Amino acid sequence: MDEGTGPSEAARHTCLVELTVELIVDSIVDYDPHMETVQVVLDKGLLRAADQAARRTRVNRSALIREALREHLRRLEIQEMEARERRAYRAIPDNNEFRPLQRITAWPED
Repeated sequence: MDEGTGPSEAARHTCLVELTVELIVDSIVDYDPHMETVQVVLDKGLLRAADQAARRTRVNRSALIREALREHLRRLEIQEMEARERRAYRAIPDNNEFRPLQRITAWPED
């Protein structure tokens, strides 16, 4: 830097580039103080498909993966509830308590 003339053109450009990159990253990454950073290993094809889906849906990769994980966990929860319900119904013995109702509610024979 020359005395009294301020930062050089290159230094101003470097600061501008750093500031721009920082602003772009801040606007792309959904920051939440309650989020954690993790590493995930993906094969190239899956990563490429995720990046394409992120571009199509106009979200960043992290947001796409978060939403996919939420959806997967929701489906798992539903599957677990359905399995518990099936086990509960199987545990109830068939004591024919509804047989009289079945005759009443059946269609009449011609």
